[in-house]
Amino acid sequence: MKRVIVIAAGAAVLAGCSWTPGFRDRSAVVAEPSPCATKRFDVYFAENEARLTSAALQAIGLTATQLQGCEIQRVQVMGLASATGDVQSNLSLSERRAMAVAEALVAAGWPTPAFELGAVGDAGATTAEGTNEPLRRRTEVVVEATPRR
Repeated sequence: MKRVIVIAAGAAVLAGCSWTPGFRDRSAVVAEPSPCATKRFDVYFAENEARLTSAALQAIGLTATQLQGCEIQRVQVMGLASATGDVQSNLSLSERRAMAVAEALVAAGWPTPAFELGAVGDAGATTAEGTNEPLRRRTEVVVEATPRR
């Protein structure tokens, strides 16, 4: 019998919290987050490839759509490679990966002066012990965006 009373009392309290005097709708209390903020995403590649996959193009397209009404301040694209192969080959591969991603972002309408490209080969591909090598075959993208004025 006591459980029913506690549940009923809790429900009554929660029901009373759904309306606040002085506010007609929740938009006066809760602001929607702006899509124009820093976003980070990874673009993955097949082994020894710098060609964008359909999943990579989809991630780039989705981010471009999300930031369509924003002012792109800066785009950092860092190419990485796995530890397989020699150092020079990995560096070259990570450069081509960064360039492929940057070209796709420019094709999506992003401003070219905002880009900073980098490549670190396998040296920058730090991972936790036991991480699968394919997860190191990527390009990291960080986009800084603000609302348009």
